[in-house]
Amino acid sequence: MSTKQQPVITNQGARTAIEAAEARAREIGVPMNIAIVDAACHLVAFSRMDGAKITSINIAIDKAFTAAGHRAPTSIYKENVWPGGPAFGIWNSNGGRFLTIAGGVPIMQDGIVVGAVGCSTGTPSQDEDVAKKGAEAVEKTLKVKANL
Repeated sequence: MSTKQQPVITNQGARTAIEAAEARAREIGVPMNIAIVDAACHLVAFSRMDGAKITSINIAIDKAFTAAGHRAPTSIYKENVWPGGPAFGIWNSNGGRFLTIAGGVPIMQDGIVVGAVGCSTGTPSQDEDVAKKGAEAVEKTLKVKANL
C-alpha cells in the first residue's frame, strides 16, 4: 500500500507569505498583525508590524485558523452569519476561534490547503487584500518548484 504525502507549508514558505503581506501592508499604509498557520491550523509564523493593534493579534491568528480549518477565505460568510442566516452562531464553534470577518485566506497547492494567512488591524477589505498577497506569494513559489 502506498501513501500519499500531504503537502505542508514550510517555515520558509511562511516567511515568504509574511514578507509579501508586510510589503502590501506598507504599500497601503496599514501596519498589520500577520499569522501563518499550517493545514492543521497550528501557528507556523507571526509578525506584528510596528503600529499594528495589540487587540488584533489573536484576531489575525484566528482568521488564519478559520481559513485553514474551513478551507475557505473568511470573507465568504458575510450575510450567512447574520441573525436568521444559515450559519448564524458559527463563531461560537471551536472555542470561539471561528472568525467570519474578512482577512483569512487559505494557501493552496494543487487544490489542497497547505496553510493559511490571517491579517488584522485594517478594515476587513484591507486585511483580506494583505492576506491574499501573502498567500499568492507562497502559491507562486510552490508552482515554480513544481515546474522545476
